Amino acid sequence: MVDISTTISSIKLKNPTILASGIMDEDAGSMQRIIKRGGVGAVVTKSIGLTARRGYPNPTVIELEHGILNAMGLPNPGIDHYGEEIEKIKHLQTPIIGSIYGANPDEFIELSRRMEDLDVDALELNLSCPHTKKYGLEIGCDPYLVRKITCAVKENVSIPVFIKLSPNVTSIIELAKMAEEAGADAIVAINTVKAMKINIDLRRPILSNKIGGYSGKAIMPIGVRCVYEIAENIQIPIIGVGGITTGEDAIEYFMAGASAVQIGSGVYYRGIDIFKTVCSEIENWMKKHGYKKLSDLIGVAHI
Repeated sequence: MVDISTTISSIKLKNPTILASGIMDEDAGSMQRIIKRGGVGAVVTKSIGLTARRGYPNPTVIELEHGILNAMGLPNPGIDHYGEEIEKIKHLQTPIIGSIYGANPDEFIELSRRMEDLDVDALELNLSCPHTKKYGLEIGCDPYLVRKITCAVKENVSIPVFIKLSPNVTSIIELAKMAEEAGADAIVAINTVKAMKINIDLRRPILSNKIGGYSGKAIMPIGVRCVYEIAENIQIPIIGVGGITTGEDAIEYFMAGASAVQIGSGVYYRGIDIFKTVCSEIENWMKKHGYKKLSDLIGVAHI
């Protein structure tokens, strides 16, 4: 037997796989399927704002040769309505991480308090959406604003606070260090890579927003590099995200320094059973190579 449980801050996960925000988390029914059938270690909610947001008009998602390009525009029903979905899955006893976005520290404070009132286990501050004006990357590229928002949220809630960072910045290391200094309990890296696809017949960008976020296998080396560099500079746990579809992919992230991984676009490629499948592949690899605990793998690539 091998032990693939892991701990992020005060949250114990039965396995290191987490449903990434924006994938099958639009309602309680979808998240319930992921938890019951998928065997996921934790779920991250859709990124939620103070009020409902429609998002961008179609087309918003396109599949490319090596990944998926999307510009959804953070569509969500707002915290008042989405809270009902969270209430419906709390009895399943799987950690729930509430993802929130805002335009300023005050909005993050209000949302974090509301999420804590809903009894989520942790918060994920989305400071990295690459395609929505006033939110996400426009905030998350400024180290001092990252620190200000992180401090503000930490002063107003008692649950762990995770900071989701973007690769579309000059130095993700500097952002991670600022978040840690401000009291963040973990770093989530990475969000999607800013990208574009043009229809050469129409001579126009395909997405209605023109620019979107690229996910999938193609961005995995970027994610692994970011996790590796962050791990060399901070002490708090890291959750690796980007291009994970197999157990060996997850193991790369662990060796780079991640304590857990989030899976998003991988659900599209391998179905909702991907979490169980990846866990099984992790266990088989560990047995083959003589590892008994997941913790023995974390950061071993650092020399």
